[in-house]
Amino acid sequence: MSIKIAMIGAGSIGFTRKLMHDILAVPELADTTFALMDISEENLGMVGQLCERDIRANNLPATILTTTDRREAIRDADYVICTIRQGGLAAFETDIDIPLKYGIDQCVGDTLCAGGIMYGQRTIPALLEICDDIREVAQPDCLFLNYSNPMAMNVWACNTYGGVPTIGLCHGVQGGHWQIARCIEHWAKQEGLIGPDESVHRRDVDIVVGGINHQTWYLQVQWRGMDMTPRLLELFEMHPTYPTTEKIRIDMLRRFGFYTTESNGHVSEYVPWYRKRPEEINHWIDLSSWINGETGGYLRVCTEGRNWFETDFPNWLAQEPPVISADKRSEEHGSYIIEALETGRIYRGFFNVLNENHITNLPNGCVIEIPGYVDKNGINMPVLGDLPLACAATCSASVRVQEMAVEAAVLGDITLLKQAMLHDPLTAAVCNPEEIWQMTDELLVAQAQWLPQYAHEVPKAQARLEEAERTGTRVKTVENRGAARIEIKSVEQMAQDKAAARANAAAADKGKMTQEAAH
Repeated sequence: MSIKIAMIGAGSIGFTRKLMHDILAVPELADTTFALMDISEENLGMVGQLCERDIRANNLPATILTTTDRREAIRDADYVICTIRQGGLAAFETDIDIPLKYGIDQCVGDTLCAGGIMYGQRTIPALLEICDDIREVAQPDCLFLNYSNPMAMNVWACNTYGGVPTIGLCHGVQGGHWQIARCIEHWAKQEGLIGPDESVHRRDVDIVVGGINHQTWYLQVQWRGMDMTPRLLELFEMHPTYPTTEKIRIDMLRRFGFYTTESNGHVSEYVPWYRKRPEEINHWIDLSSWINGETGGYLRVCTEGRNWFETDFPNWLAQEPPVISADKRSEEHGSYIIEALETGRIYRGFFNVLNENHITNLPNGCVIEIPGYVDKNGINMPVLGDLPLACAATCSASVRVQEMAVEAAVLGDITLLKQAMLHDPLTAAVCNPEEIWQMTDELLVAQAQWLPQYAHEVPKAQARLEEAERTGTRVKTVENRGAARIEIKSVEQMAQDKAAARANAAAADKGKMTQEAAH
């Protein structure tokens, strides 16, 4: 079978190359045509060269097309995969640094909180343009697979306003699943249930999860017929490293009764309890890896990875090309969904979809993350029922922020945008309303070039900031590097450990990359 897959944002070296390898590891998909598209001709050219070389070295009949014309990439596509970062690292930096002036200390800033909300304002208009192209020039049943954050907001907008069937894909569930497997393994060895040289694989542990992206809960955990859910707190507390690296998640497990999918640093941004007082932040985080809570940690590793790739690219081309094979496939859902739809092999994964009575105590129409099954008949999502009340309450607070942020992004409604900020759990825990209003104006002005829907509002925001400055009514901000900021390494500093620098640049899941290095 020959299909066409358009990859939008293909200058993202980690995702693009890995997803291509995953897809080509399926024999029936070996002659796939990949249309790689990016607004950066330089980045696209480098990634395209690597992909071409990998295909030739593995003697595969696949075809690579590279273009900066999004519509041409999408023309006649059977699948469109999106990995864009709208505004790039320049906009990302303002997502972190401007809220810091108001006391909002984020580790990642791409899902919720001030940074995530603004990321959605930039990304949703771009995704709706992609949806226009899919409706007009792709194959009639083209499926949109989105990897771009903020996941829930983006998928909500594409399905509701873009008119294109869109599935959101994330690796958060797999990451926590591995942690649970490691906890069970550690405990089982102590109990003599497995030998000292045996291991517990993720696939040995059956799970049921439910929630919203990055706030999904492990509702049922079974191993060898035993219900491990009530034991999880004990197992995590006795693990040799997690009590240090996952303090927030373990504290929430203690209080909620359920473990959450997202990393310690990321989950700290979604709730009002752990990052609101600067003097307490370092108590809850760990700096052995950025993902455990470092201020602006994801911005740092993304910047370092991009700088290293651009500098080290000739050496990448000179490397021995990797072998593309089934045993080297990643855990990213995308290739398995395409394989299941094209071949009929059943795949069970965890997908972000519109809630249609799947989770009965979250609003219909919001985007939820639950188990799904894929085969020739399509993607099928079971009914999960009610979440535990505390889990539902935490998710509900985020859902209402997402709802306002999506509407604001589509309509260019600055009042809704500010109300989304006002109701964001961490933002509200740190800032008063006037601080939030001023911060939002400042973010709009700083990001104006990526916010076409706010073109009529940016001059007004600029005028308000200038008037407040002139009259002395401006909210006072502070120079703030955050509770746990680490300097971005120079290329020369990264060169002291080239293997680590190359691993960072190549990683699709930079959190997994750093966590695996610690094991």
